Amino acid sequence: MASVRNKYQSPLVSRYASEEMAYNFSDDKKFSTWRRLWLCLAKAEKELGLDITDEQIEEMSSHLKLDEDDFKYAAEVEKSLRHDVMSHIKAFGRKCPKSAPVIHLGATSCFVGDNTDLIVLRDGIDILLPKIARCCALMAEFARKYADLPTLGFTHFQPAQLTTVGKRCCLWLQDLLTDLKFLEKAREDLKFRGIKGATGTQASFLALFNNDHAKVKRLNNRVTEMCGFERSYIITGQTYPRKVDVDLLARLASLGSSVHKICTDIRILAGLKEMEEPYGAEQVGSSAMAYKRNPMKNERCCSLARHLMCLVSDPLQTAAVQWFERTLDDSANRRICLPEAFLTADIIMSILQNIFEAPVLYPKIIQRRIDEELPFMATENMIMRMVQAGGDRQEVHEKIRLHSNEACKVVKHEGRSNDLIERIKADSFFQPIHEKLNEILDTKTFIGTADCQVIQFLDEEVSPNLKKYEGKFGGKVELKV
Repeated sequence: MASVRNKYQSPLVSRYASEEMAYNFSDDKKFSTWRRLWLCLAKAEKELGLDITDEQIEEMSSHLKLDEDDFKYAAEVEKSLRHDVMSHIKAFGRKCPKSAPVIHLGATSCFVGDNTDLIVLRDGIDILLPKIARCCALMAEFARKYADLPTLGFTHFQPAQLTTVGKRCCLWLQDLLTDLKFLEKAREDLKFRGIKGATGTQASFLALFNNDHAKVKRLNNRVTEMCGFERSYIITGQTYPRKVDVDLLARLASLGSSVHKICTDIRILAGLKEMEEPYGAEQVGSSAMAYKRNPMKNERCCSLARHLMCLVSDPLQTAAVQWFERTLDDSANRRICLPEAFLTADIIMSILQNIFEAPVLYPKIIQRRIDEELPFMATENMIMRMVQAGGDRQEVHEKIRLHSNEACKVVKHEGRSNDLIERIKADSFFQPIHEKLNEILDTKTFIGTADCQVIQFLDEEVSPNLKKYEGKFGGKVELKV
């Protein structure tokens, strides 16, 4: 235990990330995938006529899983060789002595390094997509439930026309659905590096197959197929195009921006006492202020989302400085930014799911805030009703302006509730609309088509896009902290 306490551990793994995403970027998955790639290469080379025996294939197949001895041996070898791939070739060959001559035959380090990265990135997307879809589904339930519940809208964070709670949620949901589609497209476009050799020319494989171009092409296609990809990049240098990393992290950064906006809005609503995240019965909001209910889950999402949004600068700069067929200054950077981007995205989606599994809404607070602002918003309707009853538009406007100014003083200078309606009721000039004031102030007449928009959006855009994820959502998420 002491060895854990006295070394830095990334909180992304030790504190937040799901087990499946943490494993996806683990050494165990990485190096066992290397061994599977060497096996796939040997199998394909054997199929195409190279002198590789069934016994060698069976031996490699029996040692795909690394044990502690493998890791220890590879680490010791790397100290002297300063080459991680060579150290693991030796570790694999040590366990498979009959196969050692054909392990990594014709390949360069990027055969295992880059192809494994692409497998891990693909699998990372596959972990993320159902989580994003699950959040979309939960938000859709919330939006449908409150499709017609009026709430005060804000522009510039100033009171504006009414909207509905469901419509506001659909603004969040629309952004998240866009990110789901972005990542689906990235998954669809992702290709395999395949077998390309030291500079992407496949020269070593062409030599192995006595200049038989057709066999080299079939070898590349066969290994690509074995690894679960439909296509490989036709053109590469030594590595797969680093623009792929740019594209993926840009899409994850976009996801981060969406979550940040959603959680910021909820944090503000929590301050207004209109909406809160789920709060545990024994949860402590503040060590000093016992009454506090801090929006800590939303704050954590915002904190991590900022990190996620920043990470895209790493692959952008890496892609910009890849000299010619490749340089190695990409390696250390990618070891950090790629796992961190996926781990961070995984974490914020888990937290967001937890928030929307049991969001807390306070309709009476929402109505009270509407009641404070609605009289001012209703003044235009009052003017129109007075004119319809025979009043002079300019005279009506002036009287309402004067009453509104006085009511505003009561609110801003005296700290009392908006009394504009009482003033209108007490002024005989407005007698023609006194009995119509309840109708004029009906909040449902101020939301336009917001409720209809919600239902149309959920039925026509959200539901069809989530259908493919049915049965893949899993249960409720359990946060570590």
